[in-house]
Amino acid sequence: MSFVSGLVQTAGMEEKDGGRGARPGEDGLLRCPWGIAPDDYREYHDTEWGRPVCGDDALFERLCLEAFQSGLSWLTVLRRREGFRKAFAGFRIAEVAAFTEADTERLLADTGIIRNRRKIEAALHNARIAAGWAEGELTELIWSHAPAAGAARPAPRTLDDVPATTPESIALAVSLKRRGFRFVGPTTAYALMQACGLVNDHLADCHVRRA
Repeated sequence: MSFVSGLVQTAGMEEKDGGRGARPGEDGLLRCPWGIAPDDYREYHDTEWGRPVCGDDALFERLCLEAFQSGLSWLTVLRRREGFRKAFAGFRIAEVAAFTEADTERLLADTGIIRNRRKIEAALHNARIAAGWAEGELTELIWSHAPAAGAARPAPRTLDDVPATTPESIALAVSLKRRGFRFVGPTTAYALMQACGLVNDHLADCHVRRA
């Protein structure tokens, strides 16, 4: 399931709806339809999604959360985000890399996060990989897969224009897997690119894009 598909399901929008373009919220501002409600989505849509994120720890957090979202709605992750940060030491790579088997069991018992063993073990494994890299190397790797300025797609008019994967996200997933990362398929990689501003998938009429 792509990030946008998960958002559409959560918001209750069906393919037959026809309202898959930007819609006005209660404040009259046009938004991507998934970003209108609930409040969790509106805040995330307006202030975070699609804005550039740099820094190894910050990108590691987003990568982990996108992996935890796989197969679920993003709202499930978003509402547990503070629980994740507390459980995973603020997603500071060096600290997560030092987690032990006891920490794995602690995480599996933590009701404030998504308790999926494969995803938890992948997060710890990925932290250990990234901890061996030079500072800034994870940031450089991820941002090196942003589309070239001249290759940007036209602004999507509706959710149907937003892809689940792109050649760049496939290449990013391959690069991460080649370096030992787990749970980083092309769809997860593209969701990361959307969330962290490597691409701008706000709809053409969305007030965030226009701003």
